[in-house]
Amino acid sequence: MSINPSKMLSDKVQAMEESATIRMAQKARDLASKGVNVISLSLGEPDFDTPEFIKDAAYAALKKGNTKYTPVPGSLDLRKAICDKFKTENNLNFEPANIVVSNGAKQSIANICMSVLNEGDEATVLAPYWVSYVEIVKFAGGNSVILNAGIEDDFKVQADQIKTAITPKTKLLIFSSPCNPTGSVYSKDELEAIADVISANGNILVISDEIYEYITFRGTHESIGAFDNMRELTATVNGFSKGFSMTGWRLGYMGGPKWLADACNKVQGQITSGAASFSQEAAAVALRANRNETIAMKDAFLLRRDLIIKALMDVPGFKVNKPEGAFYMFPDVSHYFGTSSGNVTIQNADDFAEAMLTEAHVGTVSGAAFGADNCIRLSYAASESDLIEAVSRIKNVSNILNNH
Repeated sequence: MSINPSKMLSDKVQAMEESATIRMAQKARDLASKGVNVISLSLGEPDFDTPEFIKDAAYAALKKGNTKYTPVPGSLDLRKAICDKFKTENNLNFEPANIVVSNGAKQSIANICMSVLNEGDEATVLAPYWVSYVEIVKFAGGNSVILNAGIEDDFKVQADQIKTAITPKTKLLIFSSPCNPTGSVYSKDELEAIADVISANGNILVISDEIYEYITFRGTHESIGAFDNMRELTATVNGFSKGFSMTGWRLGYMGGPKWLADACNKVQGQITSGAASFSQEAAAVALRANRNETIAMKDAFLLRRDLIIKALMDVPGFKVNKPEGAFYMFPDVSHYFGTSSGNVTIQNADDFAEAMLTEAHVGTVSGAAFGADNCIRLSYAASESDLIEAVSRIKNVSNILNNH
C-alpha cells in the first residue's frame, strides 16, 4: 500500500507554482544533456566569478575556525557593516537591531510576509514582478493585488494606480527597483509620489527589493525608505548575489523598523537560524571594500545591454524598450500570437518561450510568470558572442513564424 500524495501534501504546497525561471533553466539543461547546443538566457545569475578578495576572506575565516553558529539575525560585525552601507549609500539610518541577515534576499522577503500577513490580507504587487512575490504572499496566507504597467510606460506603475487599488485589507506593497524582470528603475520623483500615497494611509508596509542596486545605468540608485515619511513604513531588502556575483553564497538582508526585524528574527529562528558564519565574515569584507569590481561588472552589463537592444530591434515584430538597470530585456512578443512555423503554434508568451527553446535552442522565460503575458524575459548575463548568436537564432525562428 502506498501513500496518496494529494491526500498528504498541504493545500499551500499544492497551490504553489514552481518557479518559472528555475523550470526553464532545467529544461535548457535537459536539452543540452542530449547534445543540443543550447544558449540559456533564462536565469538571473551574473556570469562573473565572485571577486577573489571575497573568496580569500571566506577562506581565511574558515582557516581561523569561524565555523560555528552566528546569532539568528546575523553576526554583529556584518550587521554593523550593513548599517554603514545603508547610511553611506542609501541615506537609511539603522542600528544592528534593525537588520536581519538571511539565506538570500528571497528568505528576507518570505520572513517579512510571514511576519505581517494574516489570511485574506492583501499585498499590492507592482507588475511586471519577480516570480516569487506572488507565491510567497500566497504561502503566507495573503492575496496579491496585481497592478500592471506596459512597455509604453517602461513597465513602471504610477502612484495614482496604487492609490486607487488600496483597500482596508491592503497590508503590503511589494516592488523591485531596478526591476526584475524589466530592468526598469523608478526615479526619485516617482518614488516620492508613491511614498506620499503610502504614508497618507499609514497602515501599509512597503517591501522595497533593491537587490539590483549596483546595476543602475543612469543617475544614482534611490531608496523609497529614505523619504522621511517612509522611514518607519519600509523594509529595504538587499543582498550579495547580483552586485558582488555571490549567487551561490545565499546571503541577503533586510533593514526595517525594529518591530519587524524582531518578528523576522523569530520566524527565521524557527526555520533556518543564521546564515553560514564564514560567508557572513566575507560579506562584511565585501561591503567595506571599494566598489571597483562591482562597477566593472556594471560597465560590462551596460555594454551588453546596448548590444542586445540593437540586436533585438532588428527582430521583426519585437517591441523593445531601454531598461536602465539590472541585466534583463523584456520585449513584447505579442506580434507572434496566432502564428505557426509548422512545428509549433504560438498562442501566448508561454508558447513563444517554449518555441525559442525547442526551435531556436535559446532558453528564455515567459512573461506570464512575471505578470506580463505579452512578453518574454532574456537575461544578458552572458558573453557577447552568446548574446549575438542567441538573438540570431531567435530572429531566424521568428522569420519562419512570420512567413509560414
